[in-house]
Formats: sequence, structure tokens, C-alpha cells
Amino acid sequence: MSYRGRIALKAAIWIGSFWPLGVLLRGFMTDDLTANPIEYVTRTLGLTALVLLLTSLGMTPLRALLGWSWPIQLRRLLGLLAFFYVCLHFAVWIGLDHFFAWRRMWEDVLKRPFITVGMSALLLLIPLAATSTQGMIKRLGGAKWRLLHKLAYVIGGLGVLHFLWLAKKGRTTPYYYAIALSLLLGARVWDWGRKKLAPERVSQTKPSPPLGERVG
Repeated sequence: MSYRGRIALKAAIWIGSFWPLGVLLRGFMTDDLTANPIEYVTRTLGLTALVLLLTSLGMTPLRALLGWSWPIQLRRLLGLLAFFYVCLHFAVWIGLDHFFAWRRMWEDVLKRPFITVGMSALLLLIPLAATSTQGMIKRLGGAKWRLLHKLAYVIGGLGVLHFLWLAKKGRTTPYYYAIALSLLLGARVWDWGRKKLAPERVSQTKPSPPLGERVG
């Protein structure tokens, strides 16, 4: 992809990512946030975070399946935008839903499984966001950094589980996210297996040395 193409794509990501936030701000200004504004704002922020997170996880399988290199350049941006929305999601829960009642929030974290997994996802996202810079990659080393950032798939699973347990019975939307995550994980497993089997195939197809060389 050309330089202009990358710039245009990143601009589209920025615009698309902040569009839901703009809709919420417009609704706040016009007093049009539905009959349950806190629930509506919390849900919108959470779903946007989950979409961005799953999209960031899709960049590596996209490269593996299609051979494109440019999706990897967008993975960090999408991940940081997802972290931004997760922070907003929890800020609304803390400040508007619970009015900073720390004890009641702690009780909810312990007693309500969907909040437990949601909080776990947030805590795991913090070190990933903190180590997203080039300086941290050099400080940790490529191998350790890649190992740490594999937690993104765990976070994706926790996010989907949070949505599944939170959603009301009869809603099918959370299952679409679960299917999307399953496909992403399946693509990664396929890519891992392909790379694992590649050296074996090369060794099997490598011609044997002449008889004289083998005896000698």
C-alpha cells in the first residue's frame, strides 16, 4: 500500500473510531440519550471498545491469510483506541452508575461475574497499552514483547464473555462477537500450524545425498 493509502486508511480509522463518541456527545447536547442514558452510554462505549479490539486482533490473521504487510501497522492504533474506549466505559460505570461508591463497586466486582471478567480485561489491557511504544519494544526485547502482547487474545475472550454474561436472554448479538473471535483464533492456530509444519515439509522434500557421500 502506498504512503497516501496508509494515511487515508488511518484517517478513516480515526474518524470511524470517534464517530460513536461524537454521536454520544451530540445526544448529550440535544438531550437525546434514550430513556436510560447511563445504560445507553455505557453499552455504546463498551461495544465500540470490543469492535476495535477484535478489529486489532484481526490484523495479524489478515496478514497471514492474504500476505499483506500493511495491516500490522494499524494494529497498535486500533488497540490503543480500544483501550481508550474501555477506560471511558469504566469511567462511566464508576462515576455515573455508582457515583464513586468504591465499596459497592468492589462488592459488584466480587459478586457479579460479568463485572469480574470486565475488570480483568481492563487490568490486562493496561500493561499492553503501556508497552505499545517503540521504546518499550526495544527495552523489553522483541520476543518478550510479542509474548506479552499475546494477552490481547485473552483480553478479547474476556471482553466477549463480559458481553455474553451481561446481555439479556434472547439477544443474539453477543454470539456474533463470539463467532468473530473464534474465527480469529482459528486463523491464528492455522497460521501457527502452517509455520510449524513448513520445516518438516522442507526436510521431507530435500533430496538425499549421493550414495558415495553418504558412505563417505
